[in-house]
Amino acid sequence: MSTPRDSATGAGIAFAAFVVAALSLAALAVVYALGGEPQAEGALLGVGLLALGAGLVFWAHWLMPHGPFVQERHELASPEPELEAFEQTLEHPDGMTRRRLLIGGLMGALGALGVALLFPIRSLGPNPGSSLLRTPWRRGVRAITDDGRPVSAADVPLDGLVTVFPAGHPESADGQVVLLRVRRDRLQLPPERADWAPGGLVAYSKVCTHAGCPVGLFEPRTGQLLCPCHQSAFDALDGATPVFGPAARALPQLPLAIDDEGFVVAQSDFHEPVGPTFWNRR
Repeated sequence: MSTPRDSATGAGIAFAAFVVAALSLAALAVVYALGGEPQAEGALLGVGLLALGAGLVFWAHWLMPHGPFVQERHELASPEPELEAFEQTLEHPDGMTRRRLLIGGLMGALGALGVALLFPIRSLGPNPGSSLLRTPWRRGVRAITDDGRPVSAADVPLDGLVTVFPAGHPESADGQVVLLRVRRDRLQLPPERADWAPGGLVAYSKVCTHAGCPVGLFEPRTGQLLCPCHQSAFDALDGATPVFGPAARALPQLPLAIDDEGFVVAQSDFHEPVGPTFWNRR
């Protein structure tokens, strides 16, 4: 059984451990706020958790009652001398209870730990909102090459492919498009897309719907677009529906038109999200 002196020592050590934990975790928050240093953050987190655990161990070892306890069932209340001894053990000589002191230290340590745990959430960055559902393409936006040159309908040869971007966004990752020309009688687009491919020009998102790799190969004989990463194949003549490989969703088609100067323009943005299927799961 621990003596009052042992209890006082244990309370002091436990409180000191909680203070060390709180200071370490608070320092972790400061380091993160100043730009972060992985080694320092790991060391401070380790010290904070170790000190918090040590404080709890000291509390349990020196300040909590130790068993085994044997008591008759009918004696539910503790004897008066035992209650007085327990109160004397928990009370500090100057009147402040050790329990209050320890609980204060523990709450401080746990509060600092809670603040430190919020920072990984902040590191996730801003909520993307609906940005994954839109690209820079808009009605009347011209198709350009990666060097900023507008693409005319005559620039795309029969059974040829050109990678284009929306004007003003020559390096757009989600706006990149494969533009190809085929004979109009080969196209088997849905009726609602009948005016999306003027003069046999048809455009699809270059971002594969499997893992986001760039689709950049066109096989004129079969009319298939190929993704070199995982060998997905899409029927460009039939709305870029997948015909082989792991891709399970068609490449989004960009509605096209030809403006008064003969340049290729978009009728609107894509009508569905581009990129891997998991981006637009509900």
